[in-house]
Amino acid sequence: MKRPGRKAATDRSFVVALSRGLDVLRAFRPNDGLLGNQEIAARTNLPKPTVSRLTYTLTKLGYLTPVPRFEKYQLAPSAMSLGYAALANLGVRHLSESYRDEVMRETGGAVAVGGRDRLSMIYFGQSRSGLTIGVQLDVGSRIPIATTAMGRAYIWALPDDERASLLRELREHYGSRWPRMRDGIERSGETVARHGFAISAGEWQDDVAAVGVALKLNDGTGPYAFNCGAPAFRFTEDRLRSDIGPRLVAMVRSIEAALGTVAPQSKKEENKKIKAGGKVARMVERIK
Repeated sequence: MKRPGRKAATDRSFVVALSRGLDVLRAFRPNDGLLGNQEIAARTNLPKPTVSRLTYTLTKLGYLTPVPRFEKYQLAPSAMSLGYAALANLGVRHLSESYRDEVMRETGGAVAVGGRDRLSMIYFGQSRSGLTIGVQLDVGSRIPIATTAMGRAYIWALPDDERASLLRELREHYGSRWPRMRDGIERSGETVARHGFAISAGEWQDDVAAVGVALKLNDGTGPYAFNCGAPAFRFTEDRLRSDIGPRLVAMVRSIEAALGTVAPQSKKEENKKIKAGGKVARMVERIK
């Protein structure tokens, strides 16, 4: 888990202690169960004595529950209530449910909606059936931005300056692995520019294939992104391009229309989008 950058840490308005406390809470992941101070320290890159003080404080505040027998902690209901409150306020999660269910039934894939969590996307809504066995993700699951269809769709929905900043963070995080990931992001940018969706086929997990489409809102939140994925033997790359991708684009555009956030594109705007390939290459070129 990445600690606050130098700029944030030297910002007089930035409360480092609060940031570290939230990092401790973020260390708990779905299906983790119990975590000890040593495990939390490893996940947060914080010194163990600091973690011990933070877990003590969070226990006193009711956000962690100690389990003395194992000398570990679990998230308390007070911490979980924050997540449920956030979910309740995400109107796009509720409004998109019927649309997600429909595409799930039509394609046999799992359909999810998520938002950014640092260098990951976090699911806050998912439609899944027994046919999507092998896609073991649920609400609260995190997936990497750089190698997934949902993450790549999100990247190309950002304003240029925010995208460049995120790409620099990804380059710093992945080090020697970055050139290969950068190439995949660039290819996705071309696909998004021409067809409206991103593809990841075996680039995150060998046996998973998916498409991703961004949702842009005009209320200052987001962008968010949807994906539709399945085991690779069911979603071939040809099917992703010819069937699943266009279906997901149509679904997201319907959701945008229902939310009243995006006006229909003119023919001129559509043509401009199709010719965006050169800009895509130049944008990624700067982050080498």
